[in-house]
Amino acid sequence: MTTSQHILACIDGSAVTASVCDYAAWYANRLNLPVGLLHVSDVPASFRRDLSGAIGINSREFLLEELAQLDEQRAKVVNDYSNALVQDAKSHIRNKFGDLEVLIYQRRGKLLPAIEHFATANRAIVMGRRGEDHKYSRINIGSQIETVARASDIPVVICSETFKAPRSYMIAFDGSKTAIKAVQMVARSPMLKGLDSHVVMIGNHNGAAKQSLSAATAQLQEAGFSVKAHHLSASDAVDGLLKFQLDNDIDIMVVGAYGHSKLQQLFLGSTTTEIIASTLSPVVLLR
Repeated sequence: MTTSQHILACIDGSAVTASVCDYAAWYANRLNLPVGLLHVSDVPASFRRDLSGAIGINSREFLLEELAQLDEQRAKVVNDYSNALVQDAKSHIRNKFGDLEVLIYQRRGKLLPAIEHFATANRAIVMGRRGEDHKYSRINIGSQIETVARASDIPVVICSETFKAPRSYMIAFDGSKTAIKAVQMVARSPMLKGLDSHVVMIGNHNGAAKQSLSAATAQLQEAGFSVKAHHLSASDAVDGLLKFQLDNDIDIMVVGAYGHSKLQQLFLGSTTTEIIASTLSPVVLLR
């Protein structure tokens, strides 16, 4: 297992792979770290089955041999695809970001265990907004995003389709413990320092909310951020946040991710998921 830190870019060959590479490289440059390219091959189960009793013994042995050959061929194709994908991604980063160090990781199985394998080295995780399983959808998000975000205590960056060098960001702030922790994480990291900064609260026009917003803004200012606070009204929090983003040409949204349990989310819905599904800009999830 690797011990040096990196920005882990999870690539799968979908349309957002280039964007994942670009944002991971931008992030890595900001922190003077390498990019770790991770491709996970989820190889389907073998074709072979116990065919005894279904056909004659001689026929069964012949078919099992053919199926074994098919398994080997399929595994070779999967390996060749993975090798080509990571090498193309590495070349893409080198061509666009110069001599940035790029590490390559290839594993088999499921994405989350593969990410957790590098837990001590991951400084942040970068994923596509929609993976290969949702490439034709404009409203669904990749099925792995919530799973990875809930299991991670480091930033998870969800990318849009095209890379744009970020100049500004906004923190979606509602005064919750998750939002307060998100502000603390931003204040401790140099990743967003120097960018045009906004903390945005929708609704909750009461004394406690105003005090919480002021405290969050002060914390960022004390950490050296030039930040503006905004306390706005809107009938829907997500709509209000997205309108502010569009009106002010905000490049990155920072969200305290999945503050509710999965059971609570079933009844209450998820603001996090709504935001990811409703914007093409990158979203930084912090828990």
